[in-house]
Amino acid sequence: MKIKIVTLLMMMVPALAIASGGVHLDKADVDLDNKESLQRGAQLFTNYCLSCHSAGYMRYNRMAQDLGLSEKQVEKNMMFVADFSKLEEGEPGKVGGLMKVALRTADAKQMFGTKVPDLTVVSRSRGADWLYTYLRTFYLDESRPFGVNNTTFKDVGMPHVLWELEGLKKAVKETIKDHDGNETTVITGYETVVAGKMSAAEYDDAIHDMVNFMVYMGEPAQLVRYKWGVIVLIFLLILFIPAYALKKEYWKDVH
Repeated sequence: MKIKIVTLLMMMVPALAIASGGVHLDKADVDLDNKESLQRGAQLFTNYCLSCHSAGYMRYNRMAQDLGLSEKQVEKNMMFVADFSKLEEGEPGKVGGLMKVALRTADAKQMFGTKVPDLTVVSRSRGADWLYTYLRTFYLDESRPFGVNNTTFKDVGMPHVLWELEGLKKAVKETIKDHDGNETTVITGYETVVAGKMSAAEYDDAIHDMVNFMVYMGEPAQLVRYKWGVIVLIFLLILFIPAYALKKEYWKDVH
């Protein structure tokens, strides 16, 4: 039996490596109880991501309610996209509307060569650690259409939209040999070429907040689910006492 379990675990290792693209992933340390982090992440997401990527399964007012924001705050600081669902020329967005973008699919394919994915549940498909690592591993690459590449997602078709915060950096590469003498070039670090508005530590914190928000967005109900889960477990623990006493009473004359 032990051999079967070990074999199963060994079979899962390649799958995990493929899921991460064979790249070491940094820990995101998601904390959904940190409302300030979620609020900062929401502002970063709506300012930098919601221009091209939609979050079409999330509503602004639901976000405001969960994160402790007023609808006025959301309208002023996070709603920059007009509503094109009814009028071709667009109309002001409504706080009860979905978090969509004005970018049309045909235009996205022409500009980026592919459909721009919706990000509502990307944290559930990619994982928080992958997102955290991905958003911190852009580097300059003149061979790419947007002048940047990514260590976590090689040849990504996306510009580095957060460059003004992080700055621009080049990859430090090193050639190594395997046991068979085959040479491989790997990225061992980065050097800053153009400084951004944030220090490296500040940028890491900002990405942590954004990923924190994206994890919340992938399943908003978990904020409530976790709380009720604890309440239910406490209730079951208390219920166990009279249930056990009742069991002892029923079975006391059974030998």
